[in-house]
Amino acid sequence: MINTVALMGRLTYEPELRSTAGGVSVLRFQIAVDRNYQRAGTERQADFIDCVAWRQTAEFVSRYFHKGSLIAVEGSIQTQNYTDKDGKNRKSVEVVANNVSFCGSKNESGAGAQPNEYEQPAPNYASAQTSDFEEIIDDDEDDLPF
Repeated sequence: MINTVALMGRLTYEPELRSTAGGVSVLRFQIAVDRNYQRAGTERQADFIDCVAWRQTAEFVSRYFHKGSLIAVEGSIQTQNYTDKDGKNRKSVEVVANNVSFCGSKNESGAGAQPNEYEQPAPNYASAQTSDFEEIIDDDEDDLPF
């Protein structure tokens, strides 16, 4: 069975790291994800999706993400049935985040703008001279297996 979800959206409120009685880090957050379809003449709609992160993932989100940050979340959907204070049966749906990633620029994510000393410049293939490559021409089409 497969239960995998991938989302990208913006945090709707400042995440707050908490701990369980056993000392396990947990963080609940919500992301706003724009819908793909937009009716003509209407405003774009968004879905507000509840997420929960545990342990190191929770600590990572708490440290590096803030309200409005663009975030990518990979995880699984989890549902829970419960009875509210009025005695009505309810169901909650949330994404349990297994992996989270930065999206957008460093300035958007709040990370420092210091360059990575290990970063290599991208190769410039456009400047490669044609004499560096051997041209292969195969005019014999009879060798094809079909």
